[in-house]
Amino acid sequence: MATRVDDCSLRQAVRLASDAVHRVPVDGTHPAPLSWTGLAETEEAMPLFEPIATWGGRSGTDHSWSWSPRWEAAAGHAIAHLLVASEGQPVKVPDGVATVVFQRALDALLPTGAPERRAVLAGPELPSPDAEADILLVPVHPRTGRTWTPEHPTASARLVPLPLGAWLSLVSPAPSLPVPASGRMPRDELRDDPLPLLPCRPFRVDRPTFERTVVRLPAVRSPWLRTILENLDHDTSPDLVQAVGP
Repeated sequence: MATRVDDCSLRQAVRLASDAVHRVPVDGTHPAPLSWTGLAETEEAMPLFEPIATWGGRSGTDHSWSWSPRWEAAAGHAIAHLLVASEGQPVKVPDGVATVVFQRALDALLPTGAPERRAVLAGPELPSPDAEADILLVPVHPRTGRTWTPEHPTASARLVPLPLGAWLSLVSPAPSLPVPASGRMPRDELRDDPLPLLPCRPFRVDRPTFERTVVRLPAVRSPWLRTILENLDHDTSPDLVQAVGP
């Protein structure tokens, strides 16, 4: 029915299973779900990093940054769909956040040498996707669960659904975490000390989410995809054992 997040470094939260619960109208009202335009204006992007605080150590309270577990799970779901949409060919995703969370995992899973399939961002408030794009990274409506589709879809483009918050962070990425700079600070410049630190490890896709997603897709019966998954099961590389990708 639900998952409870109870971690000393995170806010407690309960997330209901979308396929096990449903909303009940109050007083017979049936509010219409927000339009895509309204959602794009009101919903918030999913942060790629989350702060973590530890207490009780010899050095006292310590603060650091970690990759967002929500993003790792979202990436696991998306990688499964990207793998199917690849049809066994290499995939090139857009530069920026998408490269960090998708590209290295795709490069580890897919063979090299064949022509690349190009994935682009598409969705509300964005220009019409390129007719030559092979894969469209699109948002999922958080209220209805429907995947956004272009007004004039092309027969060849495959849709890869993303949580709306994750999609928004790809479209409008937040500024990078500050890093130390050389030289003296300007006289009138203010800053917080100490500067936050970047995560201490590369981004890792959540493997259980990837596996639960890919086995539910009809393409899992394809010989080329079964070969990739079998190689993944037998791979002893720590990167692929702990997560799909880096």
